[in-house]
Amino acid sequence: MNNEISIRRMVENDCETIAKSFERQNWHKPLTQYQNYWSEQTQGTREVLVAAADTEFAGYLTIIRQSDFENFRAQNIPEIVDFNVLIKFRQRGIGSALMESAENLIAEKHDFAGIRVGLTGDYGAAQRMYVKRGYIPDGSGISQNGAALQFGDKIIVDDDLALSFTKKLR
Repeated sequence: MNNEISIRRMVENDCETIAKSFERQNWHKPLTQYQNYWSEQTQGTREVLVAAADTEFAGYLTIIRQSDFENFRAQNIPEIVDFNVLIKFRQRGIGSALMESAENLIAEKHDFAGIRVGLTGDYGAAQRMYVKRGYIPDGSGISQNGAALQFGDKIIVDDDLALSFTKKLR
């Protein structure tokens, strides 16, 4: 296997392939999630990019043109969300290829891309990748479920607790 990486837009048949691939690595990502993504893509509210190594599914990311994060929404900054590479394909440039494709797609219509990343160590590799790619904190502090948190807020540390970053694309 020479690990030729290809990136393309999601097609309807990808839904089952993606769900089964994550199920094999014991990640709960139900088929309905990808069916919803497909529906949103056909409606124009979400773009889904799929990566393959040779011909095998390796990962994906999605782009939401109208972010649910208030700071991005107010500035009309599309957000890269739900970015996943299968464990067996990590450290092969697939994540970087997905990000490059996403940024190029966003740059066709927007000056900036936004991304939010979790704060726990599980997100350490992603945190480093975004900084290396030129993303900087947007200055809004941390958020949870799309809403900025304020001093004194009591929170639960989970996957929805995030720091927001932006990158100037053009």
